[in-house]
Amino acid sequence: MKERSLLLIEDEGPIREAMTVMLTMNGYMVVATPNGEQGLKELDLRSFDFLLTDLRLPGMSGIEVIESVKKVSPHTNCIILTGHASFETAVEAMRVGAAAYLKKPFSKDELLLALDKAYEVSALKQENYKLKREIITSGCTASILGSSAEIAAVRKRIEKVADTDSTALILGQSGTGKELVARALHYGSSRAEKPFVPINCGAIPENLLESELFGYEKGAFTGAIATKIGRFEAAHKGTVFLDEIGDMSPSLQVKILRVLQEMEFERLGGRKTVHIDVRVVAATNQDLEKAVEQGRFREDLYYRLNVIPINLPPLKERGNDIHELINTFLAKVSKRKRKNVKSISDEALRCCYAYEWPGNIRELENLIERIVVLKESGTAITLEDLPDKIRAGCRGGGVAVKPRLSVDGIDFNEAVGSFERELILDALTLANGVKKKAAMYLKLNRTTLIEKMKRMGMIEKPGRQDAAG
Repeated sequence: MKERSLLLIEDEGPIREAMTVMLTMNGYMVVATPNGEQGLKELDLRSFDFLLTDLRLPGMSGIEVIESVKKVSPHTNCIILTGHASFETAVEAMRVGAAAYLKKPFSKDELLLALDKAYEVSALKQENYKLKREIITSGCTASILGSSAEIAAVRKRIEKVADTDSTALILGQSGTGKELVARALHYGSSRAEKPFVPINCGAIPENLLESELFGYEKGAFTGAIATKIGRFEAAHKGTVFLDEIGDMSPSLQVKILRVLQEMEFERLGGRKTVHIDVRVVAATNQDLEKAVEQGRFREDLYYRLNVIPINLPPLKERGNDIHELINTFLAKVSKRKRKNVKSISDEALRCCYAYEWPGNIRELENLIERIVVLKESGTAITLEDLPDKIRAGCRGGGVAVKPRLSVDGIDFNEAVGSFERELILDALTLANGVKKKAAMYLKLNRTTLIEKMKRMGMIEKPGRQDAAG
């Protein structure tokens, strides 16, 4: 058996010495003290598997000792020893977290059995806690859809830093899933059972945002008829998510900086300092470094927030993920709307690969919902279901028809161009939107493929760096 560490607090010297010898002979590493104050000093130096404490002690009582121990070492198994047992003290001992309550005099076997039972229960709780954390973390990152290398890197970063208290800054365009990442950080941490409190700093007027964040005292301003706690106070022991923090005014930035540094603030109209324990996760679609250079964002706050940066790629740089996202949204929306639309045609999918998606994942999800609502059940999404702006990117503004030679003749250049476009779209589909791979399938140089796509209007913004591959 692994040697178990035990802190014994007993004011009677002979009893303390006898218990120390007996426990040591039974495999325990024992540190013994005559009072609670000295016991807590030992706890500052090392952790213990067990605490055995007399109920009545000089100075701190056994109940007060357990309360203090549980604050700094919640996994320590605490057992009360007393010659003055009562129903009230037993209830109080259980309330503060004691695993057992033994009445003096007790036998060696009674004590060893109580220690073994407490250890077994504690080990089971810790194993369950560990498994629960693993399930929650994997579940949270699994909700971040996609198999591209870019998204795999995001998931890996979340798994590494979720169960820390370090401040995180999520950067990405609107619609890329910043709040989803913030929730994954929270629910993948030991704070998961505490509140996750989001607030959109850009959606609330400045004069109201301060009171939302920090709360106010009764009478702080006209209409403040009662004290109200703010978002930071409501998130105690949990996580505050400050979305669009780049829109926050300079005066509020100063106050947020103080919260990050000191974990304290005052409510509006109040003088009492409120102490909190929160993790802060912030997000923005702005370039904060440029905002710092322009004097719109405090440099010290930027570095306080940017401890762990998480960059979310735009959808256009996640070509591999578009089909997976479409299938997921189709299944979810079809179930919610009680429709049976479960697939998308190859032609429609090619257009989705070629589109820029300025609204990112939010735009794609909203499009799928609109299409499902308007379509008949049992059918697939086709080219005709897509908006003109999406079809234009891969069809030159219209739906291509397979050319057939007739007595009326045919425009040779147009037919060849259409065939060339179809080949490129097929290659992009096969390559999951990665242009470098599509060029390889066509036995073209990547730059040649890009130029052809620009000439055909398949890339809407000529000259833009092809970030997708």
